[in-house]
Amino acid sequence: MTELKGLNTAVKVPPLGAEGAGIYIHIPFCKQACHYCDFHFSTTMGKKEAMVLALCKELELRKDEFAGIMVETIYFGGGTPSVLDTEEIAQLIATVYTNYYIAEHPEITLEANPDDLTPKKILELAKSPVNRLSIGIQSFFDEDLKLMNRAHSANEAIASLSLATRHFDNISIDLIYGMPNMSAERWKANIEKALSFNIPHISSYVLTVEPKTALYDFVKKGLVKPAPDEVAQAHFDILNETLTRAGYACYEISSFGKPGYFSKNNSAYWQQKKYIGIGPSAHSFDGQRRGWNINNNPKYIRALNNGELPMEVEVLSTTDKYNEYVMTGLRTVWGVSLDRVAREFGIKYKEYLILQADKYINEHLLFTDGDLLLATNKGKFLADGIAADLFIVKMK
Repeated sequence: MTELKGLNTAVKVPPLGAEGAGIYIHIPFCKQACHYCDFHFSTTMGKKEAMVLALCKELELRKDEFAGIMVETIYFGGGTPSVLDTEEIAQLIATVYTNYYIAEHPEITLEANPDDLTPKKILELAKSPVNRLSIGIQSFFDEDLKLMNRAHSANEAIASLSLATRHFDNISIDLIYGMPNMSAERWKANIEKALSFNIPHISSYVLTVEPKTALYDFVKKGLVKPAPDEVAQAHFDILNETLTRAGYACYEISSFGKPGYFSKNNSAYWQQKKYIGIGPSAHSFDGQRRGWNINNNPKYIRALNNGELPMEVEVLSTTDKYNEYVMTGLRTVWGVSLDRVAREFGIKYKEYLILQADKYINEHLLFTDGDLLLATNKGKFLADGIAADLFIVKMK
């Protein structure tokens, strides 16, 4: 057995030919609430130590779910995982290594905000088992960051990348487009600034107005006017064209990576590999069932202290699994396999899919390549809506 960088825990060698899977750890804390965010988090840090212990306990209680399965990715999401001390991050990773079989070179990603990435923090992380950073830049313009209520400034975004790129090779950043009053020129400037750091992976999302967020209230009161759909579409086209020319592949609608730098965590999700979600509000998937944890920090901690799993589980029907496969597959370069649909769900599902897809093929939003159904460049931005029209409510 070998030892992992920064840990004293010996690695458990996975069985030969073990199936690959991932572990997602949700860190439900943020310094302040972004106006657009509807993820589960708390701005009160008083329960952070108790939360880390509860997360470790859930990891221990759920190890049998991955008996004989090899963990290829560990992903710290949130919330803001970078609010954790490096010792707390190491404690959680050590708990994974103690209880699960781990691939020889797992991808271990930490989501981080620029204001947390001080020189000291980056050096500590570089010495830790974390080997990939996902930095929430969102924009290089203070005007955008203030509208979003981000905790960092444009200068902090630039400083964090300048330092992080000296110590980490595998870095992803988040950028948001479709911002109110964001011109095509400012969006291009955001992309060009990102490219100037030679970042190998960029995740980019359209700004959406989610219920129960501050942004939703601002829009409802007329204080903020959302960007029209055609503007967001134009921003996506600029993004796709610019990054493609720069050598990135759009392997999933919101994910652009250089060769060798596709996110293993993201790819596993879109290819429907198994994963365990640890922490309040985290979701899990094993191919047959989907589970989700309670989205309440005190109740989550209390349940784990009592040795209970605060999780609900839904057994997926054949139609549920078909719908999920269409939704995930259509967003990616791997597409939707018509043969797989027939094999796993039944010939009626394949016939329905072909029939429903025909109009989108005629509109040049979808196309077929051998066995695969894929979105065209024109159809990528609309893929979620198209997929919903390919869903089956109930198979007759």
